[in-house]
Amino acid sequence: MSSKPEKLTAMMIIEVLGRPKEHLVETLEDLSMKVNSEKGLKILNKKINEPNLVKDQKDLFTAFVELEFEVEEVNTLAMILFKYMPSHIEVLEPENFVFKNFEFNELFNEIVRRLHRYEELVRVLQFQLEKEKNDKEKK
Repeated sequence: MSSKPEKLTAMMIIEVLGRPKEHLVETLEDLSMKVNSEKGLKILNKKINEPNLVKDQKDLFTAFVELEFEVEEVNTLAMILFKYMPSHIEVLEPENFVFKNFEFNELFNEIVRRLHRYEELVRVLQFQLEKEKNDKEKK
């Protein structure tokens, strides 16, 4: 955003669940590379934690990556949150923000646009599931 000259530094945690154990580390490496390739974002530190067995499961694992990164704009951070759905996000710097109302409007409109898109996808899936259910009942 134009009124904020300094970059924003943040940390996020992205978790994955699956099998086999080795696949999770590979998936987190791939996700880290994708995040780092985002325009306006630069990863500063990355720590992939070893997969752990999920309680009461024989071969289902969970793992996570901690990414510390810089972004040039708050909108970039919002886009990253929707695109990668981290389980945790923490803004490290700066401590204070100064925004103009048009910058807030831009950010909030982007969030609302994405929420509407997700709602649309859910409605399509609900419609498809209801149609499949009705088709099965007719048979």
